Amino acid sequence: MKITKVSSKGLDIIKKYEGFSSKPYLCPAHVPTIGYGSTYYEDGSKVKLTDSPITQERATELLEALLVSFERAVDSYCIDTINQNQFDALVSFAYNCGVGNLKSSTLLRKVNVNPDNPTIKDEFLKWTKGGGKTLSGLVRRRTEEAQLYFS
Repeated sequence: MKITKVSSKGLDIIKKYEGFSSKPYLCPAHVPTIGYGSTYYEDGSKVKLTDSPITQERATELLEALLVSFERAVDSYCIDTINQNQFDALVSFAYNCGVGNLKSSTLLRKVNVNPDNPTIKDEFLKWTKGGGKTLSGLVRRRTEEAQLYFS
């Protein structure tokens, strides 16, 4: 069965690693962000540091709405035989790294050749740097994404 929607497992990983912030803040890339890593709203308007705080419930609604474009990207880029856990891991990766990075990655190429290739784990773990430095939070996230992918 073709998978097109992230499950609660995928949503939980994204929420865990993005973290919740009720108030807008500047992320490490110096982009205004709110909720669970959202940099814009459903209408396409960008988050501003002067925006009003939001609740966790609103942040979840916003995340789920924004995830649709990431789900569509993973669906369109990947072979149709990936399972739910693989789909969830790839959506989490795309949400964090961007769909352009997923599209041009060796990770995606390997998934599309053989989704059970054990070296796919190594491809997740290549994406752990921020500002040229290995970040422990990204190592944990990529490790958990790879574990989900192969579970």
